[in-house]
Amino acid sequence: MSDSVAVVWDDALLGYTMGGEHPMHPVRLDLTMRLADSLGVLSGDRITVVRPTPADEELLTLVHDPAYLEAVRRAPEDPGVGHGLGTDDNPIFPGMYDAAALITGGSVEAARLVHDGAAQHAVNISGGLHHAMRDRAAGFCVFNDAAVAIAWLLGQGYERIAYVDIDVHHGDGVQTAFYDDPRVLTVSVHQTPLTLYPGTGFPEETGDPDKALGSAVNLALPNGTDDSGWLRAFSAVVPGALKAFDPQILVTQCGCDAHHEDPMADLALTVDGQRATYRALHDLAHQLCDGRWIALGGGGYGLVRCVPRAWTHLIAEASGDRLDPATEIPESWREDVARRGLRARPPTHMTEGGYTGFAHWDPFTESRVDRAILRTRRASYPYFGLDPDDPRD
Repeated sequence: MSDSVAVVWDDALLGYTMGGEHPMHPVRLDLTMRLADSLGVLSGDRITVVRPTPADEELLTLVHDPAYLEAVRRAPEDPGVGHGLGTDDNPIFPGMYDAAALITGGSVEAARLVHDGAAQHAVNISGGLHHAMRDRAAGFCVFNDAAVAIAWLLGQGYERIAYVDIDVHHGDGVQTAFYDDPRVLTVSVHQTPLTLYPGTGFPEETGDPDKALGSAVNLALPNGTDDSGWLRAFSAVVPGALKAFDPQILVTQCGCDAHHEDPMADLALTVDGQRATYRALHDLAHQLCDGRWIALGGGGYGLVRCVPRAWTHLIAEASGDRLDPATEIPESWREDVARRGLRARPPTHMTEGGYTGFAHWDPFTESRVDRAILRTRRASYPYFGLDPDDPRD
């Protein structure tokens, strides 16, 4: 397997734009790639930037109904097509079908490069549109690129694919797509569905009871969870489930909207906690599946202060050449932010000084985070043959 790292990118990916003040603004992607470039991340010896091609209908219908594809095509001229299109969350925009198909093609290309051995890791920050369902758009997502990439991998003969979703919102679309398929383990770490869209992702959602019990793991964290709480919970649930499943390849959705400044959620991570999570995922890929790792973007609506830093760290982590958190952000990038008239104050460094140490979970503690950990372990761990109350598992 090549030790190269593919970064899927083309400025055409900025065409997925829902207009106006919509939170899913493509400037977050543009600023990320410009920051990564200005810090030399994209010029690393292992990095190759790869241009995506659009997913064709054969790929898209691995997950989506043909009638839904036709509705997405027609929507700019026929805004009454339904299927979740034309809502505040999913407004119709010109070129919507092509823009969504290009993102999906990018995620499938990332999967193909890792599968073929042309790259050990592949990153598509434009991907991770995890809410789209088989026959409808949802949560800013038109096509579910993550699900399509996983379905394509299944077609290549994989028998154990692990999908880990760290977006603040539950990865409902991917879970739904594979809820009855024991070949795919979906793990989602997110804010409690009691207080956040889409209202799913309770620990008791563990897979289809007739076909795939244990194929879904959901860790729902209380509002206000910070870096240490998040990392404590992640380490108490995710590695154990993945090791028991023994995946052949790892797909991750790296939404960064668990950030403490994110306008759409109520967790309290810093970019330092997010960076530590990327490192944990990277390590798991090497421990469990010979480094085969496909990393996708996702949510994240701190357009200036969060997303560019978080996903620049993600690309750097995948490259094997991590950025020192104390790295100063180039003045040229900050000036670019100012020229664009963006309201947020641009950050000066790649850290927020977040504390990423944490105490490992044990069943005798009693905090809101620990209760969430135990509820998830008791719902899911028995299906892996693990003791939910034993912190060694």
